[in-house]
Amino acid sequence: MHSIRDYPKIGDIRRMVARSAYAQLHYSPLLLAGTVIGLTVTYLAPVVLTVFADGLAQYLGLVAWLMMTFALRPTLRLYDVSALWGLALPAIAAAYMAFTLDSAYQHAHGRGGMWKGRAQANVSELR
Repeated sequence: MHSIRDYPKIGDIRRMVARSAYAQLHYSPLLLAGTVIGLTVTYLAPVVLTVFADGLAQYLGLVAWLMMTFALRPTLRLYDVSALWGLALPAIAAAYMAFTLDSAYQHAHGRGGMWKGRAQANVSELR
């Protein structure tokens, strides 16, 4: 697999995701909130529990983190990437969540879907 577009910096990736993330949620604040809650519970809570909890909660957080790491292995293998990247999945999810929130922010300020220097039209506004 080889991308024809170069994304050498995190800002380039942010712009790529932010360009369409809120549109994929149909510009819905409710779907945005659900996405943030889902990402938080699924990817961030296990890390928080692993680092800050004690006893059973810490153990379950660690198990959940290791399970998500293990579940990502086939995809990492497909792209010939080290399995250790699976441990970074919570950080990757946090970045995606931030980029999605940025997408909603940009949309709210009339700059949603920026591509080649111009904001893309909101399809729902054209109807």
